[in-house]
Amino acid sequence: MLRIFKLIAFLEGISYLLLFANMLLLKPTFFEVYKQLLYPIGMSHGFLFMGYIGFAILLKRIMQWNATTFFIILMASLLPFATFFIDKYYLRNK
Repeated sequence: MLRIFKLIAFLEGISYLLLFANMLLLKPTFFEVYKQLLYPIGMSHGFLFMGYIGFAILLKRIMQWNATTFFIILMASLLPFATFFIDKYYLRNK
């Protein structure tokens, strides 16, 4: 189950960065391409985000995370690059 969470965390981080790249790089110059990519990237990011939160809740008891660790893991889903940090510092040695 931890392996699935790590995969979801990685993919969620990538999809978050793709959303930002789409918005910052394509929207100003290629607006039509931006509009075409927004829905599939946004939808996949939404599903991965919900999966990340769901698996974090399920793993809280299994991994015996305290409230602070659990809060940090949940907040990582809101910041760019943070899910990669979580994988490296919280999940790598488990």
